Amino acid sequence: MSESINTICVQGGYRPGDGEPRQIPIYQSTTWKYDTSEHMGKLFDLEEAGYFYTRLQNPTNDFVAAKIAELEGGTAAMLTSSGQAANFFAIFNIAGAGDHVVASSAIYGGTYNLLAHTMGRMGLECTFVSPDCTDEELEAAFQPNTKAVFGETIANPALAVLDIERFAAAAHAHGVPLIVDNTFPTPINCRPIEWGADIVTHSTTKYIDGHGASVGGVIVDSGKFDWTAYPDKFPGLTQPDETYHGITYTERFGLEGAYITKATAQLMRDLGSIQSPQNAYLINLGLESLHLRMAQHNKNGLALAKFLQAHPKVAWVRYPGLEEDGEFERAQKYLNPGASGVVSFGVAGGREAAETFMKHLQIAQIATHVADARTCVLHPANATHRQMNDAELEAAGISPDLIRLSCGIEDTDDLIADVAQALEAV
Repeated sequence: MSESINTICVQGGYRPGDGEPRQIPIYQSTTWKYDTSEHMGKLFDLEEAGYFYTRLQNPTNDFVAAKIAELEGGTAAMLTSSGQAANFFAIFNIAGAGDHVVASSAIYGGTYNLLAHTMGRMGLECTFVSPDCTDEELEAAFQPNTKAVFGETIANPALAVLDIERFAAAAHAHGVPLIVDNTFPTPINCRPIEWGADIVTHSTTKYIDGHGASVGGVIVDSGKFDWTAYPDKFPGLTQPDETYHGITYTERFGLEGAYITKATAQLMRDLGSIQSPQNAYLINLGLESLHLRMAQHNKNGLALAKFLQAHPKVAWVRYPGLEEDGEFERAQKYLNPGASGVVSFGVAGGREAAETFMKHLQIAQIATHVADARTCVLHPANATHRQMNDAELEAAGISPDLIRLSCGIEDTDDLIADVAQALEAV
């Protein structure tokens, strides 16, 4: 029986048997007991499925990962300790020293830094292209050693919408997968795999948890990319892994399981960054109401964007759901039923006006966070990008007056009234 995404939010990933716990159990254990060392040896050799150390796998995590994979239409998933860890593992699983990645330039600053600097020091080169680049510019970004293309469905905080089909077509023409960070839309608003993406990541800290309670990330594999068609490009998946007695992941686990099994068996084994079972449990509580919350986030985001657009003290508004927005056409194609609750805008009067506005908000909370049940607001020029002067901010694409407001699930009229009274103080 086919189930809607709403039902999967509530019941996906875990169906208890007779007399089993109704809620996903928290397996708060580092290890598991076995009767024989032979049995444990088979687990370490990946000859049998099972659990032996939580750094690699834990049942609570696997239940939640399975739910998210089902929501995204993937075949396998792995939880990580944060969204940053998810993006790093997703790329490093197939690309390393001497390799190259193409990425959209409109991505979260932390991910940009990861690709441009941290992974650069590890020997991986990245070429950034505008999400609005021409086909010729996109084509020119590829090199013989390119191993992946990366982008965000809705960029943070620029709110640019990635043309997933176009970037997927370019990636596939060069025999590499498209990795898409789908944090802002969530699978409720967009399922990138349906548009050609091969691997999907999330910072589950954001809408998936939705309550500012649990830091985490997830990687979902579509199971559709044929690594075996490019054995020389992806030897880690198509050639024997001597650290696991010569196992070849694509042969043992097929296209549906090779990528995530390798990420677990190699990267999680060696680098850690596992999500705790307690955090996975909290994430699942968030998932159970995700479809309900996103409907209100979408409603509030659009309503507030329209209000700001008509206000004389607002210089500009960026929200993909607005008909006048440059991203509207792509949003209509990829984001259904809505464009999330995040709105970027500028208050007339620049940096000082923005700070005055923020001081007078009562419902919206100033926080280094986004995509939460509670409305939160951030002024990058005075917080995350405080070290930059105005000229440097402009060069980074962040105007001094930019305010990122993440609409929660409060009453729509209350949010608009709060913003209205704060603007009156400017």
